[in-house]
Amino acid sequence: MSSTPLSDAEIGDRVAALMAKMTVAEKAGQLTQYFTFPGNEPALEKIETELRAGRAGSLLFVKKADEIDRLQHIAVEESRLGIPVLFGYDVIHGFRTVMPVPLAMAASWDPQVAEDAQAVAAAEARAIGLHWTFAPMVDIARDPRWGRMIEGAGEDPYLGSVIAVAQVRGFQGERIGAPGRVIAGPKHFAGYGASLGGRDYDEADLSDNELWNIHLPPFKAAIDAGAGNIMSAYMGLNGVPASGNKWLLTDVLRDTWGFDGFVVTDAGAAADLETHHYASDLEDAAVRALTAGIDMEMAPPSGSDAAYTTLPKALEGGRITEGQLDTAVRRVLMIKFRMGLFDNPYVDQGEALRILDTPAHRDVARRAAERSAVLLRNEGDLLPLSRDIGSIAVIGPFADAARDTSGPWIFEQDDSETVTMLAGIRDAVGNGTRVDHAPGVTVPKRLHQSIFENPFTVQAPRPELDDDAEIARAVKMANEAEVAVLVLGEAEIMIGENASRDTLDLPGRQQELLEAVLATGTPTVLLIMTGRPVDLKGAQTDASLMIWYPGTRGGEAVANLLFGDAVPGGKLPYNWPRNIGQVPLPYAHLRSFKPQEAEMRYWNNPNTPLYPFGYGLSYTTFAYDNLRLSADGMAVGDTLQVSVDVSNTGDVDADEVVQLYIHQRFGTSARPVKELKGFRRVTIAAGATETVSLTLGPDELRYWSAATRDWVQDASAFDVFVGGNSTDVLATRFTVSGWGCSPRL
Repeated sequence: MSSTPLSDAEIGDRVAALMAKMTVAEKAGQLTQYFTFPGNEPALEKIETELRAGRAGSLLFVKKADEIDRLQHIAVEESRLGIPVLFGYDVIHGFRTVMPVPLAMAASWDPQVAEDAQAVAAAEARAIGLHWTFAPMVDIARDPRWGRMIEGAGEDPYLGSVIAVAQVRGFQGERIGAPGRVIAGPKHFAGYGASLGGRDYDEADLSDNELWNIHLPPFKAAIDAGAGNIMSAYMGLNGVPASGNKWLLTDVLRDTWGFDGFVVTDAGAAADLETHHYASDLEDAAVRALTAGIDMEMAPPSGSDAAYTTLPKALEGGRITEGQLDTAVRRVLMIKFRMGLFDNPYVDQGEALRILDTPAHRDVARRAAERSAVLLRNEGDLLPLSRDIGSIAVIGPFADAARDTSGPWIFEQDDSETVTMLAGIRDAVGNGTRVDHAPGVTVPKRLHQSIFENPFTVQAPRPELDDDAEIARAVKMANEAEVAVLVLGEAEIMIGENASRDTLDLPGRQQELLEAVLATGTPTVLLIMTGRPVDLKGAQTDASLMIWYPGTRGGEAVANLLFGDAVPGGKLPYNWPRNIGQVPLPYAHLRSFKPQEAEMRYWNNPNTPLYPFGYGLSYTTFAYDNLRLSADGMAVGDTLQVSVDVSNTGDVDADEVVQLYIHQRFGTSARPVKELKGFRRVTIAAGATETVSLTLGPDELRYWSAATRDWVQDASAFDVFVGGNSTDVLATRFTVSGWGCSPRL
């Protein structure tokens, strides 16, 4: 890579000179990205042919440095114009070093954790020759049935925006083309998290209010942070497929927000415009996608024909213009120049090995897992455990499951890199403590196979156990131990893409195992390994810790938390419903008819969540006091400071996430009863008090209103809430005077 980056003007000149030499077929080829499945030799032969003909702009799912180099040499040295290929990959939460899943990083409420984790992922990916990741996923998810919520930041657009910005910075660094960084590709534009019934790939039916105020802000934040790519969504949005939606991809993304990067479809989404019964055939699908604003087609993973291969025919028939084709090609070539690929397209394999073996990367993974865990219960201060304990029973199907500890969206992972819960606990206590282990039950298989199970991932077969005998063995083990540690949840293949569920119950006979161990009376710690809230049917362990899928150093991190070397400080990024019947249950809902009866919506159960948004305990306690504002009122466009004193009232140094919420009392539109508008994770020494100040201004107070079809900031009265979660808060009020419309978002 050139030591001095080219200016945009210099890049523009080089792109123009190159495009003047390109044929229409070569231009269309630059807009096509091909899958390279491991072991799929016929597809690879076709791809090599396209590379030599200059008709492939990008490849994805090549993970080996030597193979990337081989294919890049074909593109650069054996094609007419020698245009290098962009190599993309799903680097979602780590590459060789696996970080906690993105939802876990959001639960840290620490943007630096997300930035540091994705910087490591970028360094490892870039070292072996990858240039581009299809991440972060910034879809807001308010239905935990949807498996892909694991890739996002939860239900809140403010938290989601902050974490999106941090991830873009981690992946890209200070600029596109920064050494050791990759192009960030926020996805899926837009509204994918609102798929009906939480069913993956289903349509989304969103009001303008919800689209603009809930689902679009994280994308805008990611673009403002410099993201070089946007991925369009699969699903239909209000009747128009997102990948053929000109209003979404051009009017909003380009014209309103000024995005100047390139847009790629999700896998096969251009060709699938025909599947939607929106386009009449493959050529019509290509025309609709290109004219809507899609620059590059990610070809169907099945290896069937890519829609964009028909663009030369569409141009010849007058269905698209050469200007439209050139615009898309220019965007793709610009990003290749900005990444330095024309000057240095190849991999330094010696340097790649050095970077992949960097010990500090594992430290980042451990710290991220420690800061992401959420303590849900700790009755009688069972945690932290003493290292002098005589015996521990570690029970559950995920206690020693390395692949599940890494989580979904990790491909061809070396499980020897991963520290499981069992290994972490054994390492922490040494030989002085007896640590017994029993899986307890069999993990059930999925009813349907996903394309993402094979050939992308290789998972060892799970043992078929005699569950009755295993539960009996686990009970005996718990009876003979001083403490039982249960590790329950979902197998990693049960969550993620194409992994929605119609229940929040623990899969298989895990609930039976849980209740049998609790019946022994042995003090029990529950470690929950999943991304969704789960319904434990009222069963309550002495302590429970949401550990998500904690990654490469997960077992080490969780052991540090169990034995007090680290203190839990994470907070939930979603409301945790009592059961599936409450879903969806967002904390930021509108004040409804008969609000005094809000808790009586169901006659048989409370309407409140089991655990509220922003909830998480610690090994100490915190007290909030002296909530104050820098002014009781201000004019539209002004700002004020919100300050509060937070005291650590225990004897352990620990972190607290101070959360700021508002409620607008009247205005152009009705507003939610509570909205997160600021937060800060702070470390407070035992017995100490810290003053935390947060800012409220136009960016926090404006919203999109259907009444004006624009962004507004109203003169109104505002409630302010500050506390350690969305329900346990101090409150005050201020007023905004005057009238105005803020600039478009």
